[in-house]
Parts: sequence; structure tokens; C-alpha cells
Amino acid sequence: MEQINILSVLIDNFSMAELLEKLRYGGVVFTPNVDHIIKLQKDRDFYRIYKTADYRVCDSQLLLYASKFLGTPLKEKISGSDLFPAFYWYYRNDENVKIFLLGGVTQDVVEDAHQNINDKVGCNMVIASYSPPFGFEKDEIECQKIVQMINNSGATVLAVGLGAPKQEKWIYKYKDQLHNIKLFFAIGAAIEFEAGYRQRAPKWMSMVGLEWLFRLMLEPKRLWKRYLVEDLAFFVLIMLQKLNLRPLRRMRGMSAPWSRKLAAK
Repeated sequence: MEQINILSVLIDNFSMAELLEKLRYGGVVFTPNVDHIIKLQKDRDFYRIYKTADYRVCDSQLLLYASKFLGTPLKEKISGSDLFPAFYWYYRNDENVKIFLLGGVTQDVVEDAHQNINDKVGCNMVIASYSPPFGFEKDEIECQKIVQMINNSGATVLAVGLGAPKQEKWIYKYKDQLHNIKLFFAIGAAIEFEAGYRQRAPKWMSMVGLEWLFRLMLEPKRLWKRYLVEDLAFFVLIMLQKLNLRPLRRMRGMSAPWSRKLAAK
């Protein structure tokens, strides 16, 4: 498997078609974008968790541009909001694929996503959904309630849309308690896109790397600091990597015991 090192984060160099075929064997899927890359430079726990994922695929046109600038081009942008619908459409006739949706801003939103997906594929592929309350990740009783809901649902795929790093950290902490789940997705806003609650950027903006600008225009108060302050460091760090002025760490422990267990199910 070819992997591209961008600021010490190894990104799998797959096309969408290659990845979809591999997902039949299970695993954990994270979708790094510029914001993730910057958070990973600062948050050691997030970095440790990130390196245990079975798949890390490019969720940003800007990462694609950066890979080309560094001389190690990625094949394709595979954002979570594109990958998830591609996945459920690709496996729509597989009776073993049963999805639990965890996320969305309200229960109504996640239930709308639940219904919309099933309407698209023409079957009950999504079998359960839940929008947890704000701050739930700090409440062990609530988290155990969610674990029980997922285990009782019969789901084999868990799609978590809670935002980074919350979604990745929750998957890592509870994955071993989710006995029937073979495939884990951390998909950010994809649940809200599926519900029609949140608007996606026009395709042309996404293709040229301006999806962040579209989101900023929609939610300036929430996102201005992320995009206009915190993430600007990305461009400086990429230049330092290009000039070999910044030492790069290599992710170690790429194949964790639990990932092998998933593949064996």
C-alpha cells in the first residue's frame, strides 16, 4: 500500500474504486483534511489514535495540491461526504451491510438522514440512528447506553458524524465493545448533508479547493478562527517540509491488533 507523508501523517494513496473494494474486509476509516492535519501537530492523543486507523484517505483538495507540490501526488480526493454515499450505493445489495448512524445536530436530523439513505437505496440498509446530547462523550453512562444501542441494533457498520477529534476519539475508545461492527467511518458533516440540513459547496468550489470558503460564508462566527487563523499554519509547514527544514516523524504501529481482528470477522 503506497502512503504519502504530509506533515507526519501517512495518507493512503487510493482511488475511490480501490478503497470501496477494500472496505468489504472491514476496518476503521479516517478522512484527514487540513484542519485534522493541524490538530494532529498539537494533540498527541489524537495523533496516537489516528495512526491506528486502517485507512486514512485525503478529504481535501488542498491536501491533494500539497501532495503534488511535495512531489508525491495523491491519486484522488476522497472526502467523507463523498465516500459514505459511494459506500452505501456500492454495497446496496449486500444484506450483511447494516448501518448505524451516530451524529447529527438533533434526532430529527439523523432520522431524516436515516430515511433519505434508505429511500435512495430502496431497502433498509440504515437500521438505526441516534443523535447524542452535547457533551455526551464525557458521560460514561450515556456512552454505555450508546454502546448498548449499537450492539442491540444488529448493525455491522458504524458511521459517526461528530466532528474531529471527537468522532475519532470516541471510535477508538469504544470500538472493542462494539462486537458486531466490522467497519467504522468517521465522516464529520456527512450525516447532516444526507439529511439535507447542511448545504454542500458547489462542485466547482470543491474541485478547486474552495469548499472551506463556502463553509466559512455559511458559518462565519463558528469557523472564522479555524480557517483564517489556525489552519494558515498548514501552508508554512508544507513549505518547510518541501525545503526539508522540518523533521518528519514516521507513524509506527500501522497494523494494530484490533484492526486484524476486524479483518478476520
